[in-house]
Amino acid sequence: MAEFPLHTRATAPFAAKPILEEASRTIGYVPNLVAQMAEAPALLEGYATLAAIFRKTDFTARERALILLALSVEHDSHYCTPAHTVGARDAALDDGTIADIRARRPVADARLEALRLFCVKMVRERGFLADADIAAFEAAGFTRANALEIILAVGLKTLSNYVNHIAETPLDPPLVADAFAAGQRAA
Repeated sequence: MAEFPLHTRATAPFAAKPILEEASRTIGYVPNLVAQMAEAPALLEGYATLAAIFRKTDFTARERALILLALSVEHDSHYCTPAHTVGARDAALDDGTIADIRARRPVADARLEALRLFCVKMVRERGFLADADIAAFEAAGFTRANALEIILAVGLKTLSNYVNHIAETPLDPPLVADAFAAGQRAA
């Protein structure tokens, strides 16, 4: 395993320090993902910027939480899946929906299932979706702009999930209870 440092505000490169300080202020600690990303300040800045932009999309907080969780599961991210499980609870997604997303099962709510499925297909098909996929997404009440916003989310989660993969980001204590077993990849 390649070793990637878990930077603190004291050890981080100068350009990463403001983002670590902001994370500490808003979350109460520096998450290990952010601590590892600090090794490459441009990556950390890009991630933080995309995350802020994603919060400006037309999706509700529940929908954004579902998107981030579904994408993390699809990328088999051992770190981001528990992080977004916690976020999904905070956004009032029910435990059954969260469990279904984590198990790669359809969710009961038809609109949320259309959203989950669109995210999964976007990753699996690398953006080469059929017209029928887009039509089903729109039939669930989403727009073409929303389809493009999913691409923004895929970019965001690709940054963090791939860091988790190569750096084997250790779970922060608040995430341990929601650990995601390695190898739960889709068939």
